[in-house]
Amino acid sequence: MKRILLLATGGTIASVEGNEGLVPGMSPDELLRYCLNVSESIEVTCKILMNRDSTNMQPEHWVMMANAIADNYTMYDGFVITHGTDTLAYTSSALSYMLQGLQKPVVVTGSQVPISFSRTDAVKNVADSIRFACEDIGGVFVVFDGRVIIGTRAVKIRTKSYDAFESINHPYVAYITGDIVKYYFKPEKMHQELSVDTRISPDVFVLKLFPGTKPEVFDFVKTCYRGVIIESFGNGGLPFEDRNLLPKIKELTEAGITVIITTQCLEEGEDLYLYEVGRKAAQYNVTLSGDMNTEAIVSKLMWALGKTNDCKEVKKIIETPISWDLTTDNEKVD
Repeated sequence: MKRILLLATGGTIASVEGNEGLVPGMSPDELLRYCLNVSESIEVTCKILMNRDSTNMQPEHWVMMANAIADNYTMYDGFVITHGTDTLAYTSSALSYMLQGLQKPVVVTGSQVPISFSRTDAVKNVADSIRFACEDIGGVFVVFDGRVIIGTRAVKIRTKSYDAFESINHPYVAYITGDIVKYYFKPEKMHQELSVDTRISPDVFVLKLFPGTKPEVFDFVKTCYRGVIIESFGNGGLPFEDRNLLPKIKELTEAGITVIITTQCLEEGEDLYLYEVGRKAAQYNVTLSGDMNTEAIVSKLMWALGKTNDCKEVKKIIETPISWDLTTDNEKVD
């Protein structure tokens, strides 16, 4: 008999009709009652952590989830977290960093349609997640529409379709059909004890560049944040003509603020040394992101800043692959 703990946090999957639209309001036991196809050989215990739309999810709530896993770790064989889809990828990434050395699966799932509706993807997603939580595997995973994704590689790319999430720059872990789990990439278990580190700093800013971005925006960033993630164009260059951003990047790094360069392109990652516009930025000791997605970069930077104030150490943490978030061959160290 496999023992699975289901932790409910709200989201569309647990939403009911409210006075101003859908709002989370269903208990985990109600959720589970809709999943009649769960095997009799699986014992599922339900607990509610919170009932919130994932738009309202904050880094402090990631800490609550990580602590709930840690507190119940020895009592269960696997864990399922039901979550709203809009910020689910941030949560799965954050848990991947906070919970190191997992010997059991932690599965994050949700749905595009509430589970109480007649046509919904929620029943399948919960059943698939419970099934995968019984696997002999360690790590954080997203299970959605029959696909299993590494927690640091999931990105929501569709707002309504059932296949809302895709695995970016990494193979899918597996596909689930009924009771069958077909693997394409099975991470080896870490030979270490579970290590829980929930220290986190939310002082992180994400800037998506566009033609016409004013350099003065970084004056504000300098006064309010400890780290900035710049979603640049293509391979990662920064403008240095007309509205020249490079002097401001120099100011930030000299002030001890971590500057990470990534790309607005979903696939294949940055390559800052390919073009002149990238190499000019690289001279200011910026941090490289390789082929990580923005959701993973945000949570990893918050986690790194929670551990240290040393920019060199933060850079080292970001540029080191953790929980399969960064393809080794694409990692660049200046």
